[in-house]
Amino acid sequence: MEASAQKYIDTLTPVLKPGAVIQECQGLPSTRVENQDENLKANAYYFSQTEWVREWLKFVHSYPELRERWHAVSGKWDDKVVVDIGCGPGNLLKTLGGHPALLIGIDVAPGSLRLASTLGYVPLLADAHDLPLKSGFADIVAMNATLHHVTDMPKVLLEAARLVNNGGVLVVDHDPQLSAWDYHGLGLTLWKLRKPIYRWMKRGGHRAEGNEQQWAERTEVHHRPGDGIMEQMLREPLEAAGFDVTIYPHNGVVGSEIKAGERGRAAAKFRWAQRLSGIDPDSKEAALILMCVAMKRQN
Repeated sequence: MEASAQKYIDTLTPVLKPGAVIQECQGLPSTRVENQDENLKANAYYFSQTEWVREWLKFVHSYPELRERWHAVSGKWDDKVVVDIGCGPGNLLKTLGGHPALLIGIDVAPGSLRLASTLGYVPLLADAHDLPLKSGFADIVAMNATLHHVTDMPKVLLEAARLVNNGGVLVVDHDPQLSAWDYHGLGLTLWKLRKPIYRWMKRGGHRAEGNEQQWAERTEVHHRPGDGIMEQMLREPLEAAGFDVTIYPHNGVVGSEIKAGERGRAAAKFRWAQRLSGIDPDSKEAALILMCVAMKRQN
């Protein structure tokens, strides 16, 4: 066993749930993933491709408003026990900064976890639907652009909530609001037509070899017109689990002013698709993203 893997296993052992077993796999602390559906396999493949994942770390979720927004709603990570579920290559730590007392990064992609470990994460290869970690030990549990990549969103949400200690916080961000993406009619037709144009322009993932864009789309199982999350899907189970829940609809480029109800303005392509689908682009329901901040009540 690699020395680094054993070091990580030793660090994780005190926070494992009873009966959980982790062992070294591909140089990483890992648990057995029982149900490897096509969605999980796609995420494991895409986020392990070195070229793609380095681009992801460099450009995705790296804007200053994200840092301001997260610090405003949940505080900084210094001296906290943090679990980042769906951590990818480490975008959140890269953007938020700080020095957590313990920072566990969970993902299904070995390539991403290796990169995240170089930034300061204790990596753990595990399925978010069934985590090997004990309940109630984390000050902050983060899921940034995670829920729409998993098969069973409600199950993963409650599994993440289980880890939060009394007085701690669960933060969910960068998942698409269903009502904002409910394109139909002409709006849906024009939205679909953008794909061949982007391919011709070699824009975004289309510029890379290896069908990057196609693989990226396969990972985002709940990010497409007619799919996404709803406020009640977040609020109801978390309140029942003992959390005080605040939902912040937003359009991405909004910082600490989110707490005052600011949502920011979506790009023109989204606004046009919404207008042509009968959606008011300035409404709360048209905000592209739902951010959920859930504080665990003290017993």
